[in-house]
Amino acid sequence: MNTPNKLTLLRVLLIPVFIVLVYLNFPFHLIWALAVFIIASLTDFLDGRLARSRGLVTDFGKFMDPLADKMLVMAALVCFVELGRLPAWAMLIVIVREFAVTALRLIAVEGGRVIAAGWSGKVKTASTMVCICLMLAFTGLPVLDGVCTVVILATTIYSGAEYFIKNRDVMDWSDM
Repeated sequence: MNTPNKLTLLRVLLIPVFIVLVYLNFPFHLIWALAVFIIASLTDFLDGRLARSRGLVTDFGKFMDPLADKMLVMAALVCFVELGRLPAWAMLIVIVREFAVTALRLIAVEGGRVIAAGWSGKVKTASTMVCICLMLAFTGLPVLDGVCTVVILATTIYSGAEYFIKNRDVMDWSDM
């Protein structure tokens, strides 16, 4: 297993550590959770950069890297919903977008086409990770939670719409 794939697996293994740290009630537990989340987020940046720069791109990495990202972000959002800091309906929008884009990609692959991650999708992931970090670092600020919710939703909806608009030819609407 190459280094980028090990970094991706590390990100997955850090998810339960992150969740436990969020829920444990000891001094500075959210700071520790933030540290773990930042390390996990940095593996996302590093694994892709290493894989591309050193020619270590693998099918496992292409599959697991975006899945690990989604798992990490969804774990954090579930925690925030349970803690009352993010509305469940907002998380549902994020989940629906992820399933819809994944379905679009599967349909495209079936037709022999690969839909690469777009710029707006990368902005969505990065801004969501930054918002999660801010929400972990600054608790008890409902205004910050609200602003982060708006940023997460805006980038999620925009990037989802962009994927479908740019790739509308992938869908065969004649079956409807």
